[in-house]
Amino acid sequence: MTETIFSDAQIVLEDEIIKGCVRVVDGEIIDISKCSSSMGVDCEGDYLIPGLVELHTDHLENHYNPRPGVTWNLTASIQAHDAQIAASGITTVFDCLRLGTDTDKGFAPGEMRAMSRAISEAQSAGRLRTEHRIHLRCEVSAPDVLERFEEFEDDDAVGLVSLMDHAPGQRQFETMEHYTLYYKGKRGMSDDEFDRFCKMRIDQSSTYSAPHRAALANACRERGIALASHDDAKVEHVAESREYGTSVAEFPTTLTAAKASHEAGMGVLMGAPNIVRGKSHSGNIAARDLADAGVLDILSSDYVPFSLLQAPFILATANENISLPHAIAMVTSNPARQVGLADRGSIQVGKRGDLVRVSAVDHVPIVRSVWREGNRVA
Repeated sequence: MTETIFSDAQIVLEDEIIKGCVRVVDGEIIDISKCSSSMGVDCEGDYLIPGLVELHTDHLENHYNPRPGVTWNLTASIQAHDAQIAASGITTVFDCLRLGTDTDKGFAPGEMRAMSRAISEAQSAGRLRTEHRIHLRCEVSAPDVLERFEEFEDDDAVGLVSLMDHAPGQRQFETMEHYTLYYKGKRGMSDDEFDRFCKMRIDQSSTYSAPHRAALANACRERGIALASHDDAKVEHVAESREYGTSVAEFPTTLTAAKASHEAGMGVLMGAPNIVRGKSHSGNIAARDLADAGVLDILSSDYVPFSLLQAPFILATANENISLPHAIAMVTSNPARQVGLADRGSIQVGKRGDLVRVSAVDHVPIVRSVWREGNRVA
């Protein structure tokens, strides 16, 4: 039997903060009390929060493809990513892998499957601190997305699938202003090249998006994989997501879509960097506006791992209607619940001993230490 007692902690529960102790035996929380001792791990009055649950991060790509035309060793990339994830207090992470030919990045067929296999091998070999799962980001307008998805038909690590359409005129890019800035400016296209590119993407969307959405949603339903919408902008988009059994609404671009998603029981997910910066990097609605409206449920670190811990402390300070337990739930119990992980996400008897000791200093929290299933990993 392995036992750890965390004492003198401000324990962040789902609806309150208590000063006391948490006892973990063989990786499971077995007791929470208002003790005043300093035995075991003395938290010295710091916060003790659940391990963070990350549903959407593209951060692994930055390690694997650190420069245009440069790819790094897969195992080394995964370990570097994992170390930063764990140091940010994240104990469960859904690594995003993109499916469907995307001319923006140009990953080769089979490359994402190789990455998933490498993650699994690193996990099995005990190389990783955090528990890694897979989030497949499916570009439904891509001609080969179903073919790429079939490569994962036997992969039990897949726990979340999001359905995306990044063609001009669709959802995130309903207006050409941001699409032009994102693609033409980023890739240095001439006017003619950009016109041809837009026509190709629009034609692909018109041909493939609807049948691919339906096929992928059915496949996820059959395999019991949680489904996420992406960039819904209208109530019609939300109605379609409801029809498919969607549980997570990623990055709705309007307050109307966010409200409809929240009222339908979907977990509305927005980027934690959006909270930290106070605005969207792509010009869509600010996550703080959704928080003010009471329709923000989940935060994702997206492209900055540490933002997942920083954002709840900002929200709890800036919004008088959001307590720290409420804000912490957006990165712990809420995401865990929406993807069916009932064994983690909160400090409760019977839950996993995934815990983070945090100091809040000058509005930027400090991760003092991290435990996953009772084992210290950072």
